[in-house]
Amino acid sequence: MKAPATEHSGARKRRQSTLAGRLARALILSVGSIWLLSVLAVVWYVDREIDFNFDNELVEAAHRMFDVALERYDAQPPEAGTTYPLAAPKPLFLADELIYRLVDKDAHVLLRSSAATPDMFNVTLTPGFHNLPKWRVYTVKHPSRDLYLQAADPLQERREAVNRALTGLIVSMVAVLPLMALLLRAVARRQLSGLQRLSDQIALRGGRNLSAIDLSRLPLELDMVATHVNRLLDRLARALDVERALAANAAHELRTPLAAARIRLQTALEHGLDRAQVQAAVAALQDLSHRAEKLLQLSRAESGAALTDAAVDVLQLVATVAEEFWQAEDVTTRLNLKIADAPIAPARGDVDTLAIAVRNLVENALRYSEGASVTLEVLPPCTIVVRDAGPGVSPEALAVLRRRHVRHSADRTGYGLGLSIVATIAQRENGRLELSSPPAGMAHGFEARLLLQPHEAPQWTA
Repeated sequence: MKAPATEHSGARKRRQSTLAGRLARALILSVGSIWLLSVLAVVWYVDREIDFNFDNELVEAAHRMFDVALERYDAQPPEAGTTYPLAAPKPLFLADELIYRLVDKDAHVLLRSSAATPDMFNVTLTPGFHNLPKWRVYTVKHPSRDLYLQAADPLQERREAVNRALTGLIVSMVAVLPLMALLLRAVARRQLSGLQRLSDQIALRGGRNLSAIDLSRLPLELDMVATHVNRLLDRLARALDVERALAANAAHELRTPLAAARIRLQTALEHGLDRAQVQAAVAALQDLSHRAEKLLQLSRAESGAALTDAAVDVLQLVATVAEEFWQAEDVTTRLNLKIADAPIAPARGDVDTLAIAVRNLVENALRYSEGASVTLEVLPPCTIVVRDAGPGVSPEALAVLRRRHVRHSADRTGYGLGLSIVATIAQRENGRLELSSPPAGMAHGFEARLLLQPHEAPQWTA
C-alpha cells in the first residue's frame, strides 16, 4: 500500500524545480529580454546613423560633382542658334558610382551619369532631399545660374548596411546567449550554496543533536532564517531537557515512596490489614502525591509554560498564600504575616508561578523548622522573605541546598527539591533567590529571600 505513495512522492519531487534553476531561468529571460530590447534600440540608432552618413556623403558628392559637371557643360557650349537642351546629352563618365544629372530650370537634362534614368529623378525641382520607393534624391541649385544638379542614392544599399549590422548583433546574441545561460546558472548555484549549507545543517539536527547552526558566511536573509531556527532549536532543547529531567526526577523521587507504600500494604495484608500498617501506607501515598506535585511544579518552572509578563500585586499574592496555610490549625499560631510600612511596587512576572514559589518557601520553613515560628514578610520594592527560627542548616549544607534531591538530614527529605523549584522560578522571572542561615541578627534559623523585579523597572539579568 505504501509503494504508490512513495512513487507519487518521487514523481512530485522530480516535477519540482530547484530554486537555482528557477532563478537561472528568470535571470536568463530577464537578461535576454533586456538584450533584445537593447538590440532593437541599437538597430534603430544604427539605421539613423547610416541614413545620416549616407546623406552627408550624398550632399558632399553632389556639391563636388556640380563643379565638375559645370566645367564639362561650359566646355561644350551649344551650337549657334540652338537652345537648351543639348541635342544629345552624354554621360560625363561611362562608369560612375554616383548617379546624377544636370538640368536647367525647365528640367531639361543637360548632363547625366551613365546609369541615370528619368524614373530615378521623378521628384519636384526644389533643393533638398526627396524620397522615392527605391531612391534617395538630393537636389542642389547653382547660386547664380538656373542650373540644378540632382544626385540619387539607392535605398537598397542603406537597407543592406542596416541588415549587416542587425545580422551581426543577432548572430553574436545567439552565440553568446547559451554561454550566458550557463554562466547565470553557475552564478545562481554559487550564490545559493549558502542555502544548501543551511539545509544540510538543519538536516543533521535531531533529538540527539540540537546544537545551534553555524551562522558564519551566510547572507543577511539566510542569517535571519538561521537565527530563528537556532531559537527554535533552543526551545526544543529546553523542552527535551525538561522532559528528560522530569523522567530522571520522577525515577529518583518516586522510587522510595512507591516502595514504602508497597511494603506497608504487603505487610498489612500479611497481618490481616493491621491499622497501623495501612495508615503508614496511606502516609507513604500522601508523600508520593506530595512529591509528584513538586515534580510537576519543577517541570512547569523549567519549561516556562504559560509564563506571562504582567504586574503582580505582591501583597495580595502573599496574603492569599498565607490564608491557604492558615486553614490548618497547627499553622495558625506558627505562621506570621508581616508587611513593611513603605510602598510595595508591583512585581513583573506570572502570578501563578510566583505563588508556587512562595508556597514552597513557606512549606519548607514550616516542615523543617521543627515547630518554630515562621515569618512571611514583604519588603520594598517587591521582595518576599520567608524566615524561620528553627535550627537552620550548616554552611556546607547551605551551599548545596538549591541542588535537586539534596537531603537536609539523613532521615528526612530536605530543602533541595522545593528550593530548586523556587530557584528555577526566580531565574525564569528575572529575579534572585538568596539563602542565609542563620538570618542576620539571629542566633539560629533559616531565611529565604525572593527578590522580584519591579514591573516598571527595566529588566535585569539574575
